[in-house]
Amino acid sequence: MKKATAVRRRGFTHSVEIRGGDHVLTADEPRKEGGNDEGPSPQELLAAALASCSAVTLEMYADRKGWDIGDVAVEVGYEPAQRGSPTRFEMTVKLPKELPEDQRERLMQIVARCPVHRTLEGEVIFDENLELI
Repeated sequence: MKKATAVRRRGFTHSVEIRGGDHVLTADEPRKEGGNDEGPSPQELLAAALASCSAVTLEMYADRKGWDIGDVAVEVGYEPAQRGSPTRFEMTVKLPKELPEDQRERLMQIVARCPVHRTLEGEVIFDENLELI
């Protein structure tokens, strides 16, 4: 099982270790929410995960096909869930206009298959455990 561990540094600022400390990033809340604004919020990290996973998935697919797709950018906006409504993500995929239409269409189909996209639209199971330290 993959793992990410958030450890409090101060206030709402957390160091997030991924793969046993191979990668460390900072998560926090904005000052207006009581945080120190030392890093993106958890919801911003979720949008970043969706954007980066989508871009990597497109690029990996194009590489396998031998397509030179040039520069790719994926922008993800989000509206946090409100009572009674789901979180809304708005994704914009930016591809070079020179790409043939059939490649653009196929890449737009592939973007919805990235692992983060599939996780967000699928069923998720949570096993919550308490461990005393």
